[in-house]
Amino acid sequence: MFDPNKSDKVRNGRGFIAALDQSGGSTPKALGLYGIGPDAYSSEGEMYDLIHEMRRRIIASPAFNGDRVIGSILFEMTMDREIEGIPTARYLWEKKAIVPFLKIDKGLLEAADGVQLMKPMPGLDALLWRAAAKGIFGTKERSVVGSANPQGIAAIVAQQFDIGRRVLGHGLMPILEPEVTISIPDKAEAEDILLAELLTGLDALAEGEEVMLKVSLPSKPDHYRPLVEHPKVMRVVALSGGYSRDEANAILAQNRGVIASFSRSLTEGLSSQQSNAEFDAALDTSIQSIFDASIAGE
Repeated sequence: MFDPNKSDKVRNGRGFIAALDQSGGSTPKALGLYGIGPDAYSSEGEMYDLIHEMRRRIIASPAFNGDRVIGSILFEMTMDREIEGIPTARYLWEKKAIVPFLKIDKGLLEAADGVQLMKPMPGLDALLWRAAAKGIFGTKERSVVGSANPQGIAAIVAQQFDIGRRVLGHGLMPILEPEVTISIPDKAEAEDILLAELLTGLDALAEGEEVMLKVSLPSKPDHYRPLVEHPKVMRVVALSGGYSRDEANAILAQNRGVIASFSRSLTEGLSSQQSNAEFDAALDTSIQSIFDASIAGE
């Protein structure tokens, strides 16, 4: 059963969802952009300590609060750690009024039929049970569309809904994320196919079931408006997908009812070398710009 207070925040809150869920493969790049090179750590454990400190600094900042940030997506190891002596998910909700989500996918398979499906997720049910016990509200699971291949896109959407139903079975809200790579030449066509498949999947959900969706910023403004208006969708969020923050914000503002769920664009301009005052000011600027873009279509 969903926490009604968290549900209301996600469904009706003004703002965006912060993606703080870089995994093992993307952590070195995230640290590098933050000003911490590979020579600063000699093991995976030290690397994860450093990325947790970056995330802790963001989450604990006075700029990061529930007035502009609706939710935050966490990496599993972040969920299992603490901030100021409090488990991260509890800290987010109790201290910041921010709804915690958890990234659950284990990465991507090799490309086939123009897409990359999610790898198998052994132990998924145990992870979902543990997440629910820690106060996690929902999950996020990512796969990638690399071409306008109808067969591949149908397979991606089917897998997303299959995992989504398992998440729902644990009383958690799934964010289905079939990302379309922004650099492909047939992006607009891929988005047309994806929209049709997603609408079919939504229509097949059981009575009373609903999901969230995370999509790439579309080539055509308001392309995903039918998802925003669908009765089985709690919220539609968009990833920045490689655009700069200014570019991502400008495109997002053209899509009514879609809010941000940015990762790299959120942390753009933050540095480990900044003083706390400098860091908080830079984060405040980032959050305000993404907030403004997210509410532009109200």
